[in-house]
Amino acid sequence: MSRIAKTPVELPKNVKVSFDKSAVNVEGPKGKLSMRLPGQVALENKDNKIFVNRVNDSKQARANHGTTKRLIENMCVGVTTGHKKDLEIQGVGFRAAVQGNKLVLNVGFSHPVEYEFPKDVKVTAAKPTEISVEGVDKALVGLVAAKIRGFKPPEPYKGKGIRYAGEVVKRKQGKQVTK
Repeated sequence: MSRIAKTPVELPKNVKVSFDKSAVNVEGPKGKLSMRLPGQVALENKDNKIFVNRVNDSKQARANHGTTKRLIENMCVGVTTGHKKDLEIQGVGFRAAVQGNKLVLNVGFSHPVEYEFPKDVKVTAAKPTEISVEGVDKALVGLVAAKIRGFKPPEPYKGKGIRYAGEVVKRKQGKQVTK
């Protein structure tokens, strides 16, 4: 049995969960999320806790067991507190600004990069070198943050580019002049 899925998902007081054989719906103060269930997993609700059980012992059922439990936990956290990813911009003249539902990046190209983010995600740039991505769906927040980072990933020689907050970029030495 999966060690992750042995423990039940504890539901916060302000979260409502409904499920059937094919889908799970989670509703909380920040919004609603739904997810299709894999066929080899069954859910059970006891004492305000969700238990994830496998239907059989196949390889796919074992793989989906712990994953489904974690996805339901992430949904519960998302509808109560939300998920957040922070990005940093490093480089002279590199900056970001939010204009409506677009993020405008000046990151060393001949033109500004404009990225229209989904309406379910809130992107803010409190400082010109800091970007914050917030939302209910953890996967969507991570995807938007990865797309923004992908416009100018940090390069290994000077470290310029967009990186996650706290990310360590391994630096290379560069060329040396020999006599």
